[in-house]
Formats: sequence, C-alpha cells, structure tokens
Amino acid sequence: VQLQASGGGLVQAGGSLRLSCVASGRTFDTYVWGWFRQAPGMEREFVAQIKWNSGAIYYGDFVKGRFTISRDNTKNTVYLHMNSLKPEDTAVYFCAVGPGDYLYWGQGTLVTVSS
Repeated sequence: VQLQASGGGLVQAGGSLRLSCVASGRTFDTYVWGWFRQAPGMEREFVAQIKWNSGAIYYGDFVKGRFTISRDNTKNTVYLHMNSLKPEDTAVYFCAVGPGDYLYWGQGTLVTVSS
C-alpha cells in the first residue's frame, strides 16, 4: 500500500489550500481515511477523518468549519480543503488509512502559512 500526499505550499493567512492523498495497492472500501498534522516541536494532531463506505466525517476541535474532508471514489483519493488558514496551521500534513487503526501513512506535505 502506498499513500501519496500533495498540495502543500506557502500561503498567506486567510488563504486556502487543497491537499490530496492518493492511495494504491489495495481496495479501501471499508477503511477509514484520516488527515493529521505535526508542527515543529509539537505532537501529531488529528485533523479530520472520513469513512470510505459510509462517508461519516469527523473533525478535530480546532477545525471549526474551516476545513472540509472529502473523497473521490473513482480516483481512490481523499482531499482536505483548507480555508481561512492561520499561521498556527503551519505543519506537515499527513494522510493515513486503515481498518480502524491507521496502518498506512503517507510521507507528508508541508503547509506554511505566513502572517
């Protein structure tokens, strides 16, 4: 199984980015997909989760309507749409997938939000 995350970059505060995570190597119909982030010197933090078959979605408390997780079944891809970005959103963002526990992780994509 391979996960490829992309879409990170440098954006000004208030801006938007869309992260993508493409998975290959097996089917993920019953799996859970998640986005996490880790800022320098900080612990990894849960951002959002989507269940592939039901579409049930959960967000970390800090998201407060700014981020949206979605999926494209035809492309085996999960997205994280991030709006109203803040400097404190600066982190490496990781996607992960698993049957409940997150077994597989992508390499991360860096998001930098300037003030």
